Amino acid sequence: MNTSSQARYDALVKLSQNDFDAFLYDCDGTLADNMPAHTETYIKVAAEQGVVIDGTIIDEFAGLPIINVVEKINERYQSTFIPEEFKAAKYKLFLEEYIEQTQPIDYVANHLKNHAGQVRIAVVSGSSRIAVEKTLQILGIDHLVEVLVCAGETPNGKPFPDPFLKAAELLGVAPERCLVFEDGNAGTQAADAAGMPWVRIDKL
Repeated sequence: MNTSSQARYDALVKLSQNDFDAFLYDCDGTLADNMPAHTETYIKVAAEQGVVIDGTIIDEFAGLPIINVVEKINERYQSTFIPEEFKAAKYKLFLEEYIEQTQPIDYVANHLKNHAGQVRIAVVSGSSRIAVEKTLQILGIDHLVEVLVCAGETPNGKPFPDPFLKAAELLGVAPERCLVFEDGNAGTQAADAAGMPWVRIDKL
């Protein structure tokens, strides 16, 4: 790690030193440095249907399930995308052209690696299971993750508490004993609603 990453890693370690039983990590933008690729796929799929969108809307709603992001795009641009169809096209493009380029956010990925076996580990994501599993494989940390909770696997996604509560249930850990690592408002709102303390990895 470079000096900046080392400093962020040290800050993460300090913030997570309290007596937690589980660490729950978001995937995109937290463990994986792939948000620019996700943004580009939204822009490309929209453009193919004649709608030019500003990529900042993707950052604004980071952490929401894709279907909900598409609904926000429709509201802002008066577009008529069918969320499920947009989602399928976006995943196809991302998996075919972008996912292999995924790099780790090293100070977070190393934090997970260095704490596996000491606390329970889950990844809680608004992306599809196939994309998250592939991403974790590329990052070389899939074998360290005990529980995955992905898009569509709970009644509600982030910013609702359901995904984090499901992960805690599957791990057998009380919510207040879980520490969440996130990079977006939807994720921290979900953690708050679940009664879990959290760290914004992009604010270190």
